[in-house]
Amino acid sequence: MDEEPERAKRWEGGYERTWEVLKEDETGSLKATVEDIVFKAKRKRVFESYGKVRLGMMRHMFVVIDTSRTMEDQDLKPNRLTSTLKLMEYFVDEYFDQNPISQIGIITTRNKRAEKLTDLAGNPKKHISAFKKAVDTPCAGEPSLYNSLNLAMQTLKHMPGHTSREVLVIFSSLTTCDPANIYELIKTLKGLKIRVSVIGLSAEVHVCTILTRETGGTYHVILDESHFRELLTFHVKPPPASSSSECSLIRMGFPQHTIASVSDQDSKPSFSMSHLDSNGGPGLTLGGYYCPQCRAKYTELPVECKVCGLTLVSAPHLARSFHHLFPMDAFQEMPLEDVQGERFCQACQGELKDKSVYACPVCSSTFCVECDLFIHDTLHCCPCCIHNQTAP
Repeated sequence: MDEEPERAKRWEGGYERTWEVLKEDETGSLKATVEDIVFKAKRKRVFESYGKVRLGMMRHMFVVIDTSRTMEDQDLKPNRLTSTLKLMEYFVDEYFDQNPISQIGIITTRNKRAEKLTDLAGNPKKHISAFKKAVDTPCAGEPSLYNSLNLAMQTLKHMPGHTSREVLVIFSSLTTCDPANIYELIKTLKGLKIRVSVIGLSAEVHVCTILTRETGGTYHVILDESHFRELLTFHVKPPPASSSSECSLIRMGFPQHTIASVSDQDSKPSFSMSHLDSNGGPGLTLGGYYCPQCRAKYTELPVECKVCGLTLVSAPHLARSFHHLFPMDAFQEMPLEDVQGERFCQACQGELKDKSVYACPVCSSTFCVECDLFIHDTLHCCPCCIHNQTAP
């Protein structure tokens, strides 16, 4: 297990002789080369992400954030902790936008201990408010990778087999203080099919390499803040569903929002079940989502009913998750010269100016690179294919 495969580290070759990449044109300008580099960077995520791979619809993820004394370093401005928490707010928003029926939980580690900041929940507001409060957390001591993973495992091991169990570790320190043999814990995580991924803020740590390799996760070390954001975006998309994952029918409720009439004499305001364990939130209200099984009231969806355990979602939530089962094919790249007729993007109606355009393999409509990324990252369906479909 301790033998690491021979491979080049990203930082060993990524920036060697970068000045040779830049080429001047006839006028002595570097603009064309810079635009080409930006263009390739935009397309990189599409090339890496798309293929005929079935992804998980329901995810349970714990994010472990290192809050040790190394998070006070100022290589990220104003410091690592503030920058990380700000990017985590963006990550949580994107995560629930793409995975509305999934759940996330937050764990922090410092002073050789691990503490659960938030439990697994599907409410992004709860996690974002916890991040805002954690900005003032004093960074102290060493992190404990063992305690953090063990705390996450105690919850994740009880999750049903049809969901994906994931841990994402934001690791700043170069050391970890563990109370027991972490390699035994790695074997346990592998047996429970818990996938652990690590984003390092300092340098590569050997134990993290082994942890991610054995559990099937990914390990990256950030180059700068923009690269940090890019790595977090990579984890927004669900991992491929394993062939051994269970297939089972899941009972779900689809409540509609109902509001009692003020003129109705029998209507009485009531509390929402989702605010029983919190001090904030709205008080007595006349309307809400009522569980079709036990009639418990909730103010927002998706949520798991606290009375009967039924998963309550809306149809759009299910539709936004459904595309993970059948990912959209990548568009075919073709030179601008091969475009017949008017050279306009079929989505934004802008003039096609890039040297390459992208054609849908089904309807052959052409798109610019910006619309290509928007269609694959947000829409998940070709607008021209939908427009061409005849109404029943």
